[in-house]
Amino acid sequence: MTYILAIDQGTTSSRAILFDKDMQVASVAQQEFPQHFPASGWVEHDPDDLWSTTLKTCREALTTAGVTARDVAAIGITNQRETTLVWDRHTGEPVHNAIVWQDRRTSEFCQNLKALGHEPDVSARTGLLLDPYFSGTKLRWILDNVEGARQRAEAGDLLFGTVDCFLMWKLTGGKVHATDATNASRTLLYDIHRCQWSPEMCALLDVPLKMLPQVHDCAAEFGTVTQDMLGAEIPILGVAGDQQAATIGQACFTPGMMKSTYGTGCFALLNTGGTAVASSNRLLTTVAYQLDGKTTYALEGAIFVAGAVVQWLRDGLGIIEHARDTMGLALEADPEQELILVPAFTGLGAPYWSPDSRGAVFGLSRNSGPAELARAALESVGFQTRDLVEAMQADMGRMGETVLRVDGGMTASDWTMQFVSDILAAPVDRPKVLESTATGAAWLAGMKAGLYPDMDGFAATWSQEKRFEPSMPDDIRERRYAAWKRAVAATLTV
Repeated sequence: MTYILAIDQGTTSSRAILFDKDMQVASVAQQEFPQHFPASGWVEHDPDDLWSTTLKTCREALTTAGVTARDVAAIGITNQRETTLVWDRHTGEPVHNAIVWQDRRTSEFCQNLKALGHEPDVSARTGLLLDPYFSGTKLRWILDNVEGARQRAEAGDLLFGTVDCFLMWKLTGGKVHATDATNASRTLLYDIHRCQWSPEMCALLDVPLKMLPQVHDCAAEFGTVTQDMLGAEIPILGVAGDQQAATIGQACFTPGMMKSTYGTGCFALLNTGGTAVASSNRLLTTVAYQLDGKTTYALEGAIFVAGAVVQWLRDGLGIIEHARDTMGLALEADPEQELILVPAFTGLGAPYWSPDSRGAVFGLSRNSGPAELARAALESVGFQTRDLVEAMQADMGRMGETVLRVDGGMTASDWTMQFVSDILAAPVDRPKVLESTATGAAWLAGMKAGLYPDMDGFAATWSQEKRFEPSMPDDIRERRYAAWKRAVAATLTV
């Protein structure tokens, strides 16, 4: 048994990546699935799409590599966080579509709780803010809006879980209702200091404690996949939410190390060690990972739209056929036009936390076209990254030279990564292995299985593919960023 199977269940697709004994990728299978938008600001998934694409890609990854389930030592799972599912503990049937992390339907409820003065206590317990982003208010919405759901939940007949939890329930034939500390820390229901579900938060959001899963370390014996799923029983030994898995995959194990993942959204995490740093700049305090019962914390900045802005260019405007076309268009853009695109399609995340803001474009002229929009879309990712880094530096004090380790689909664009470096005035390091999220999940499972090295040994394997150094003149950098800040301010006041 010399392989590890990593499940990477994301917002727009499910992937399965098979790693060999040297942590090299042996095969990859991926399948996209649709998002559903039943109302403005609402985003849902069909739970069956999450499950069926996960199972199909796992089987495909094994077949492609010519490997059987008996060759797999363990499975690691990483997942889109905060996305909320509720299902019947007896039948496994979901009571509603999964409500996706991007969904903003509970914005008014969050505002009401803020007005009542609850946010300081919420932040002190959970490290989070009162925002629709997190699972807790989504769960309450399901209980209050699906007929009979609250009564069934209070009777102990309904279970709650994030996507990792739902997949484990399905993979183990309904035997395991569990999650890990990183996913639990994103629910608004978990006390990150006491490392347990918070009765106070459950009472505030009116969520029955009996619905919640058991919480484990990131590397633990979660359960066993049944034989009928993949052809043999396989233990699940590693679980982490996608951004924490990427932090692990980037070997950011030392306090002060920072990574940023550019997927559908963009998420920057700064390792703060054993100290849960309370942010004064609207960042999140979260669990980075938990191993051997010891919790390591991070400051996190969450941007809701990064790669999704490229999807909008493709699917919404139809000005590109493939995501890779964006860089070519950006290179053709008129340098005299400096469009600013604020991609607040589902509100703005850190450090603004404005769920009701919507996207806007500033600086349009008669000559503005697809090339200028493409460049503005890519630049918006860099501007938002600087927002996060400046907030982190304000919370932590000057951290010396900031070096950002990056991963995710958008990092394949040299143009985008160079702009990030330019606008940050800091180096950006792209690793040789871009599959950081899946690598993190695989290492957790492989380390627990005894197949992969310990933390220090794993960190020593990290290697850089390319470093981007800033080359933009200071005056241009500051002028461009000031224009971004004005555009965001205008968007916030709409």
